[in-house]
Amino acid sequence: MLRHLFLLSCTVTLTFFCEVKPAFPQIKALAANSLLRYGDTQVTHYRVGASITAQRGAVRDVLAMVAVPLSCPEQEVELVKEDISDHVRSHDYRLLQNGGARQMLIRVPQLPNKAEAHAILTFEVRTRTILPPTETSELVIPLKPPRELKRFLLKSPYIEAKHSKFKKISREIFEKLESSSAENAATVAAASGSAPGETPADVDASVAAEPQAGVATITDWQRVEAIYDYVQETIEYVEGPDKSALATLKAGQGDCQNISALFVALCRTSKIPARIVWVHEHNYPEFCLADAAGKLHWFPCESSGSRAFGEMPLARVIMQKGDNFRVPERKKALRYASDYMIGLPAQAGGGPPSHKFIREQL
Repeated sequence: MLRHLFLLSCTVTLTFFCEVKPAFPQIKALAANSLLRYGDTQVTHYRVGASITAQRGAVRDVLAMVAVPLSCPEQEVELVKEDISDHVRSHDYRLLQNGGARQMLIRVPQLPNKAEAHAILTFEVRTRTILPPTETSELVIPLKPPRELKRFLLKSPYIEAKHSKFKKISREIFEKLESSSAENAATVAAASGSAPGETPADVDASVAAEPQAGVATITDWQRVEAIYDYVQETIEYVEGPDKSALATLKAGQGDCQNISALFVALCRTSKIPARIVWVHEHNYPEFCLADAAGKLHWFPCESSGSRAFGEMPLARVIMQKGDNFRVPERKKALRYASDYMIGLPAQAGGGPPSHKFIREQL
């Protein structure tokens, strides 16, 4: 279980930035993915926001950044209720990482001593489960990924893609897969031969159609699945502090964040685009493959609990997709666009405002 999904933090440094467009009453979902099959829909009311208090004197130029549920092919988000106090000048939205995260920006120009300001929104979130695809043989690792996909092949915070240790493990995973496939092909070919007293016509046609001995046909879907199975079999699920992919491998245990990071690191090392999906109190990885026409498709897999590869049987509120966010007001790359606040004392001797971020599933 991810325990530190949205860190609560503040600073007294003021950063200026461009105005963004106002909030829309409904956030439309993106176009559906033709290879993804959807199951049941779970309807949830989800409340997010921030409460800001001038505890140590009047404050000014307050900006709070709050992550809100993300619209994506499997999830629709609609604003159903607003609770905005008088001191809030505006509450706008912006997208990060080409739509991988959506933040609400709460601006409070002035807040008198001991006064409180808040902006709390309630969304209706409709999240669908994802069923596994019925046909995977045509899916391939993108040979020439477009620019927007390349960032899911690189290093990111806590994900040491291309590390020599991961390169070695990737080779071992695929060598084992090829060896197993060749053995299975040889077994099937031997089974398709005529047994004593049996004529060729007696051999099952479906068995005879299998590859000949020594010929191993491995799909890219099977390659990704082999990585998934390796991680599931190697890493024991244990709740604990966040660790990097390499630290998780060395420890042999980790929680959903750690396990997802390791899977993503191994995929990227093998030139398979992958990313982390942050959901309510949990996260899991997704990987990307291309169909015969070159269209890209993202597929999820469960990081802990029951095995689920290429599908997502549980519908959780999706917050962000990605693991290397750039937030204008923050200097370093972030695994997720966490809740954050900045503000300044309005006069000498004062202090920054206190704050409380609200995030709850109703």
